[in-house]
Amino acid sequence: MANKQNFTLEEWTKLLESPMIAGMAVSAAEPSGLWGALKEAFASSSALVAAKSDASSNELIKAIVADFETSEGRSTIQEALRMRFADAKPADVVQRSLASLEDVSRLLQTKAPNDAATFKAWLQTISQEVAEASKEGGFLGFGGVQVTDAEKGTLADIKKKLGVTA
Repeated sequence: MANKQNFTLEEWTKLLESPMIAGMAVSAAEPSGLWGALKEAFASSSALVAAKSDASSNELIKAIVADFETSEGRSTIQEALRMRFADAKPADVVQRSLASLEDVSRLLQTKAPNDAATFKAWLQTISQEVAEASKEGGFLGFGGVQVTDAEKGTLADIKKKLGVTA
């Protein structure tokens, strides 16, 4: 099983930011209002908490979650995300996120092939949970759709970039 020591600092940072990026790609595909954005951010955070408490989570996922819990890990993520998305419009966020997730997929296949499928499925689950966290297009919580066409398209793109078949 792979852990932090199997990766360079740059590689680890890509893995560390990937759960946030998986959620951000979907959020940027169909930007919500304030409450929708909060619900989507909460869904992404909840996936991290769930992975920590899930006894069946693999070691690489648990190592990522453990790093999220440190101030150094959070600072690393914030700086990496700030650099990646500086001056980005929502469409740019989606494209940069997809490119990053594709890099993560290749990295996992190369450096952690035994963990790759589980980790990529976890990222796919995060993006799906974010997409389902808030209705879009309604008014004051009425109407709207759970997952928009733009979000569905981005979910399909994420799945393709990660190489997830299920």
